[in-house]
Amino acid sequence: MFLIIEKVVLGMAMLRFLSGGIEITAAILMIRFNSIEKAIMVNSSLAIIGPLILILTTTIGVWGIVENISFIKLFWIILGVSFILIGVKS
Repeated sequence: MFLIIEKVVLGMAMLRFLSGGIEITAAILMIRFNSIEKAIMVNSSLAIIGPLILILTTTIGVWGIVENISFIKLFWIILGVSFILIGVKS
C-alpha cells in the first residue's frame, strides 16, 4: 500500500526537517567551539531562523487551504502568527 502525501504537507515537513537540521548543526557548533560567547552568537542566529521557518511553513500551509477557507479565518490565522512573532520579539 502506497501512502500519497500532499505536496503542501511535504513542503511543510521538508522545511521542518531543514529547521531541525539547522538546530542540530547549531548544537554541534556550540560544543565544538566550547565558548560561551560563541555559543550565544550561534544561539542568536537561531532566533532569526526560527521565526522565518514559522512564517514560511505557515504560508505554505495557508496557501494550500486558501481555496477552502473564508477570508475571516485567513485574517485570524495571519493575526495569530503576527502575535506569535511580536511575542517572541519582545
